[in-house]
Amino acid sequence: MNRRTATFSLIPLIAFPGLAFGANKAEEQAEVRKAAQDALNALYKAQPSARKQVESAAGYAAFSNFGMKILLAGSGKGEGVAVNNKTKAMVYMKMVELQAGLGFGVKKFQMVWVFENDKALNEFINSGWTLGGQATAAAKTGDSGSAFQGAVAVAPGVWVYQITDTGLAVELTAKGTKYYKDEDLN
Repeated sequence: MNRRTATFSLIPLIAFPGLAFGANKAEEQAEVRKAAQDALNALYKAQPSARKQVESAAGYAAFSNFGMKILLAGSGKGEGVAVNNKTKAMVYMKMVELQAGLGFGVKKFQMVWVFENDKALNEFINSGWTLGGQATAAAKTGDSGSAFQGAVAVAPGVWVYQITDTGLAVELTAKGTKYYKDEDLN
């Protein structure tokens, strides 16, 4: 096996670090919950005022994501949980991402979605969510602009924080991304 073959053989192992081979459902659920809590902790460290927003919202979803781009194509994968703050119900979710365009690199990032109302939370959980070319991300302006400081509005009542190794991202870079229920863990 040459170096190139060895490198590409390792990509699946690197790209999907959260899933341990032979882990049972309870162990996988615990790993996903820990990754989601790590995403929340990273957010609260980067943007302390976000804690109040997350806790007072109808619900939230926290994800740990990993992406890779080699030459003209790239992909990403992530796992997380969506939580209804009123009922404390937790739904395990997955994320997949496809990218096009020239590039090379690996990125690890976390995302925390905040849902101001039950309708937005339930749509995210039951219908999934797709961020693509048609999705426009814009910072909140006006009287309540500081309410979600550091977050990006992606729909009415839906805010997203993206946390990278260098801190809170100032723009949302997830394009061609789909969020959906994890049928194996729910």
